[in-house]
Amino acid sequence: MEEAALQDLLLAAAFVSDAQYNRNIPFKTSPEAVRLYHLYNHWVLRRATYFFIFLNLSLALFEEPAVYPLPFLVTSLVEVLCLLVFFGRLTHFAKVTLCSVFWKDTKNICIMVAILLSLTDLAIYGVLRMYNVRSVRWSRIVRPIFLINFAESRQIRRAFRSIRNTLPEITYVFLLFMFSLLMFSLMALKLFGERNLQTAEGLPYFRNYLEIVFDLYVLVTTANSPDVMMPAFDFSSWYALFFIAFVIINTYIFMSLFLAVVYNNYKKHLKNEIRKLAYMKHRKMIEAFNLLKEEEGAQFVVREARWKQLVKLVAPDISNSHRELLLRISDDEQKGFIDKKSFVQLADLLNIQVITMKIRSHPLGQWMPRVYRSVVSCFLRSMVRHRGFVWTYDVIILINAIFIALDEETPYISYAEWVFLALYIIEILLKVYTYEPRAFFGKNQFWNWFDTLIIFAALTATILNTTLKSTTKYNSQQILDIVFILRVLRLIRIVDSIQRFRVIMNTLINIVPTMLTFGGLTLVVYCVFATIGMELFHGKIQFFPANSNAPHALECGNPALKDSLFARGKYCKNNFNNFASSFIVLMELTVVNQWHVFANGFANVTVQPAKLYFIAFHIVMVIIIVNIFVSFILEAFFVEYSLEKSEVETAIEQKIQELGMGVQEDELQDEQLLDNMENDEQDLNEEGGTKPQSKGLMFKIASKRYRTVDALLQRMFEAEIPLEDEGPSFEEILNLSVTATVPTNLTSESAA
Repeated sequence: MEEAALQDLLLAAAFVSDAQYNRNIPFKTSPEAVRLYHLYNHWVLRRATYFFIFLNLSLALFEEPAVYPLPFLVTSLVEVLCLLVFFGRLTHFAKVTLCSVFWKDTKNICIMVAILLSLTDLAIYGVLRMYNVRSVRWSRIVRPIFLINFAESRQIRRAFRSIRNTLPEITYVFLLFMFSLLMFSLMALKLFGERNLQTAEGLPYFRNYLEIVFDLYVLVTTANSPDVMMPAFDFSSWYALFFIAFVIINTYIFMSLFLAVVYNNYKKHLKNEIRKLAYMKHRKMIEAFNLLKEEEGAQFVVREARWKQLVKLVAPDISNSHRELLLRISDDEQKGFIDKKSFVQLADLLNIQVITMKIRSHPLGQWMPRVYRSVVSCFLRSMVRHRGFVWTYDVIILINAIFIALDEETPYISYAEWVFLALYIIEILLKVYTYEPRAFFGKNQFWNWFDTLIIFAALTATILNTTLKSTTKYNSQQILDIVFILRVLRLIRIVDSIQRFRVIMNTLINIVPTMLTFGGLTLVVYCVFATIGMELFHGKIQFFPANSNAPHALECGNPALKDSLFARGKYCKNNFNNFASSFIVLMELTVVNQWHVFANGFANVTVQPAKLYFIAFHIVMVIIIVNIFVSFILEAFFVEYSLEKSEVETAIEQKIQELGMGVQEDELQDEQLLDNMENDEQDLNEEGGTKPQSKGLMFKIASKRYRTVDALLQRMFEAEIPLEDEGPSFEEILNLSVTATVPTNLTSESAA
């Protein structure tokens, strides 16, 4: 009987953990499979998987063409090791999931195919290399598959699914845009083709239809404006109307329409994903409750002891006092059991970051209490706490900014830097004297740490530079660069002083984790296009130092670039000769400016259809992914910013605020929360006559805002799910369409 209860507890813990982290893996429920599933989700194995995924991607830096060349044997052994780890991870996944689901899951098939292709390509390349036959490492293009398709990368897969679902609507707009582009190109050919106009480089102007299409497509991105218009504009000012009409229709209307369509469809499909997550989380919590429930009168409940065992398994790292705080929230009336409604909220409770702060008195108050609590000391500390102290240093920072911009060689300006450093050090010492040091330098006190590190790093660098200058008459440029950077960074302190600046900065910080998804998406696209670019353009363009006497050094080593904008712009270092250089070129193409110069340059050294590579990258990266990224950032920023202003809180967070009080950790008996709690308003530093509570604790919510847009939408949708509604089954949840409310058959592709 006890063994069965333990198995139910482990299974319930797996359900709650999945609900907490929004995992949608349909695992087996046998005792052995549940233990393997807990092991599969262990943070060490997950981080190890990511490590080997990025190690596998980074091999491109060491393989030919290499940034840092390594022997082929070394890179091949590392690749084989990575593939073995991926196979082991996939085998582990197969052990915990249903066999029918595993073999129908597209992502598992993709991983197996990618492993097989990588091994085959590695073997073929190795054999051909033995016979000095150069071949293409075509399997490098499949390496991003491992980043996308492992269960840990569900956020990236969700982004790709959103793109896939958005493509049909984008396609219609794109076809209409291409029709407009082709029509304007045809008009340009008829208007300017027979007038014998020439470009600034002396080339024929608008006489080839395909070149006109390319030039006008570039004009849509504004990269060649107004250069592309000038020959016609010089011939007749009336021709400017043609280009004005083209820009209004294609740049402003169609590009804005792209953003609108992408944003609308992305939100629609994201909401569908969130509906699935909300239903799935609700369903998993109901399943966990059903495993642990006991009858209590007319209702089913989970006993307090059982609940504690569950929380210990799901969140073993939280303290006893934190666990007791969660229990007090779940069992508000202290009946000794948790009802269904409170139990279902457990996943949300565990997701709320609660800071546990010990109530300590200042060390100086213990070592020399008479001095620390004297009239002078109290006045000094009240002065530091006063808003005027902050305003004074804000003014000092602004004055410091003016001095930074002035001539550094002036002696008085140089001496003023020491004055500012002294003032900043005095400020930090006064704050440490006023506030308890361990609280002042707590792990959540970002600005305090930032301020202190910047000041003392600037002090160290300034002393070192002054010492070198006085002893050796030599200024280290590296040290000077560090000093200049640190001086400018000090100005960031003013952001923390102005409330609205702080709101914006905190909003940006809060949406950074959600931006990582699009970082992974961008990495996948860059890896694919970088691999293709290296195969197409490797060695076609070379970089030479300014004083080089090599043949065609001014033409980037290729006479086909003579007198080209690419060579005259000295873009020779922008090439596809290795993985790092390829990434830099792709980043420059993403920025869009001058991308047509790159396209023409690489087309000149290969063939004109090579421009299609750059057009394809622009469509995929700029029109689709960047627009989705902008849509996501807009939505995330609006939500975070509005929540900051309205201070929207969930009912759970409000309850934690009501009970977020100090407890005596050392006096917890049988893990019961003490009744003698301290009020939230109590000063942590135990000022004046307040009785010291050196062993006390105080709970504080780390953030009142939702961390991601997904979390907000999910919470909003969860509010629409009544408690009595246990929701559809797992199979039905996974097949919720965008509009339908009645699910259909299971598709294993969306299982995770």
